[in-house]
Amino acid sequence: MALVDLSHDITEGMVTYPGLPTPHVATHLSREESASHYAPGVTFHIGVVTMCTNTGTYLDTPFHRYEDGYDLTGLPLERVADVPGVVLDARGRRVIDLDDALLPPGGLAALAGRAVLVRTDHSDAWGTDAYAVDHPHLTAAAARALAEADVACVGIDSLNIDGTATGDRPVHSILLAAGIPVVEHLTNLRALPRDGFRFTAVPPRIAGAGTYTVRAFASCP
Repeated sequence: MALVDLSHDITEGMVTYPGLPTPHVATHLSREESASHYAPGVTFHIGVVTMCTNTGTYLDTPFHRYEDGYDLTGLPLERVADVPGVVLDARGRRVIDLDDALLPPGGLAALAGRAVLVRTDHSDAWGTDAYAVDHPHLTAAAARALAEADVACVGIDSLNIDGTATGDRPVHSILLAAGIPVVEHLTNLRALPRDGFRFTAVPPRIAGAGTYTVRAFASCP
């Protein structure tokens, strides 16, 4: 079994989404400072990370969009941990709808209970100004179809699963209203087969938070 990492690194000052605070990675207790607290030759490093909840590769729960939706503490693990996955290859599309060319054999019915990962390869532009320009995104119709198919979760390797030219966010609104978590800023989806893998993207249990960074990965036979 091979494990494939699907997450971006988090580094000091990196930009995930323009306008949001960048992370600060610092030292609370250095190895040199810790030496006086322990036996000779024993040292530890204790760090401090301050960051926006929308940093790196992250997962949205319904509370991100809806006040009465479940937050990170209510996230059902069966939706995001060791879930059978499928990749929809949407390379070359900026506005992504679900059609026969994109769907696997069996169509929408084959997506039920699965982690649906939309591959655009827009993650290749991560860390550049181009990442925030004309990013690929799903349509409202695609979101409705995924919600009706009762997928486990939906991920994309792009800036946002919605278009951002206006303030409308229909994809978030539809999926999160259905209780379907959204994972954005994935990467390395090219390393996955179309199906036959299992997907995991689990955040910590933080009360009152609707979104947070995850270590997303896939296990492939």
